[in-house]
Amino acid sequence: MTPPTGLSRGPRRSRALAALPAVVLLGTAALAGCADPGASAAGTSTGGAQTTAARNGVVYNTAPDQQRIRAEKEAALAAKVPELIGRDGKLTVATTAGSIPLSFHATDDQTAIGSELDIAQLVADKLGLELDVQVTSWENWPLKTQSGDFEAVFSNVGVNKDRVKLFDFASYRAAFMGFEAKKSASYDIKGADDISGLKVSVGSGTNQEKILLAWNKELESKGKAPATLQYYSSDADTILALSSGRTDLNIAPYPSTVYRENTRDDLKVVGKVNAGWPSETLVAATTLRGNGLAPVISKALNSAIDDGSYGKVLERWGLSEEALPESRTITEENLAATQASASAAPSGKAS
Repeated sequence: MTPPTGLSRGPRRSRALAALPAVVLLGTAALAGCADPGASAAGTSTGGAQTTAARNGVVYNTAPDQQRIRAEKEAALAAKVPELIGRDGKLTVATTAGSIPLSFHATDDQTAIGSELDIAQLVADKLGLELDVQVTSWENWPLKTQSGDFEAVFSNVGVNKDRVKLFDFASYRAAFMGFEAKKSASYDIKGADDISGLKVSVGSGTNQEKILLAWNKELESKGKAPATLQYYSSDADTILALSSGRTDLNIAPYPSTVYRENTRDDLKVVGKVNAGWPSETLVAATTLRGNGLAPVISKALNSAIDDGSYGKVLERWGLSEEALPESRTITEENLAATQASASAAPSGKAS
């Protein structure tokens, strides 16, 4: 499966590309198509089925025809869309299509679907724009957003201190990572000591990789064995390694680990950590810094929260516990204040 990268659809404001913050890459090449945070393999074959019934009561529609929850255009919001973005009548959104139920390929192996795209659809509707979805790899979205190929990224992007130097954000979901293991395992992952000496699969260049690297430094400072971080070339390989015992743990977006726990018989969630550890963070729509789009997206999201369509989307995908009471625009200037208040966001059911 080779997702097409987004192509430029017309003139965009030119901007010199700033240097991206360096990330540590260990092992093999960074995983393509992985939503942040991480190597979150679907791990469940639909076998041609159009729905997947989970033990938590959610029936996941995995067909190309999503019959998405829609919203009405709000003229006042549409009028606030920056002219360079709105003049073609489209909102070009990047997604990585690598994490059920967040962003993944439908049963046709071509159509990107999931909660991230449903939320993007609500925003596009509110702004009176056509949603133009472009599937890309995790490594490509930063540069392509800076170059103007993508106007917003909806792909479980967590806000952090490096990203706010280049991008502005509009929050729309709580941000948590889940640790998953074989059902027979007895792990209870709460901190660095609990991963000592274990083999843990993780996506490179992600928030959860930063967490594991920090935990390994803590372990080494205590004279304890660090975890061995493992990187795989595909989502399927990641989960196969976990289920076969070649890795002890996988760390991935919490909604994806919960999905697998409820749709497979061999895996379970054994830990949960905020994506911004040791601080708090949120998942947010990502836009080019200073282009004026993030505040408009925040207003559109708040309108969707108020009219109930946002809640219906999260309920549809089993994500109600990660709902936010409001969307906030997050920039480099207000990041510290946002992190301080993020702890009030719903943390969901304890693992």
